[in-house]
Amino acid sequence: MADGIAFPVPGPQPLDLIANGAIPAPKPTADRAKARAAATDFEAVFLDAMFSQMFTGIDGDGPFGGSGAVGVWRAMLTQEYAKSFAKAGGIGIADHVYRSLLAHQETQS
Repeated sequence: MADGIAFPVPGPQPLDLIANGAIPAPKPTADRAKARAAATDFEAVFLDAMFSQMFTGIDGDGPFGGSGAVGVWRAMLTQEYAKSFAKAGGIGIADHVYRSLLAHQETQS
């Protein structure tokens, strides 16, 4: 630890070992697949809210500049951006939500 900053320990991490086949990955079940889908959808909704805020106050140019059509198309655009980002790995929210959902399912069983 240098100046209060913790650095990761070198060497393989648990997820690296699973990805390389050194440790067998847990078999996905229907509940795990549903939890992963729900976590990814949650991240997409969060990202959509963030992306839509980026365009607040911008009227736009071209034939639809300043009209109501801009809002409709922009909403669809940000939604698709969010889905694409979340599906490609997102910003890490889905992983945390997924682990929380699995932990909650285990306590319920």
